[in-house]
Amino acid sequence: MSALIRIVGIDPGLRRTGWGVIETLGNSLRFVASGTVTSDDKADLASRLCQLHDGLADVIHLHQPDEAAVEQTFVNKDATATLKLGQARGIAMLVPARAGLPVAEYAPNAVKKAVIGVGHGEKQQIHLMLKVLMPKATFQGNDAADALAIAICHAHHLGGAANRLKAMARAAL
Repeated sequence: MSALIRIVGIDPGLRRTGWGVIETLGNSLRFVASGTVTSDDKADLASRLCQLHDGLADVIHLHQPDEAAVEQTFVNKDATATLKLGQARGIAMLVPARAGLPVAEYAPNAVKKAVIGVGHGEKQQIHLMLKVLMPKATFQGNDAADALAIAICHAHHLGGAANRLKAMARAAL
């Protein structure tokens, strides 16, 4: 028997951090909410990180997810930009962890593969598949769409883990 699991997917960024909340029960997915937390690009780095922290903490408090999934950072040609993205990603992992949630990490190619079936694809393909998988889903921009895709990727991995545990339990009997 499956349990309803609420997942928050987080697409970290210093300027815009996307978030998406879904529920999964067995193989079914249900859209809950999505959005973007933004920081003031005229503010200093510490203030911007605080803005992301506070915005994500509000999302976690409002939607009460059971688990979180965060996209892994890719290496950029600009070391300074990569470092700043890494700091934003740290906030994206810290907030759900401080709320007591398990936090999973997924590479961008794994997210695309879970949603569109291949590890490389365009943003538009992700948007189209989100509408196929969850017809009631609404999202403003790529950041929120990517966050929903990250949550879906985590839901797919949960299903695989649950099935493996069931198989191991049956084998032990």
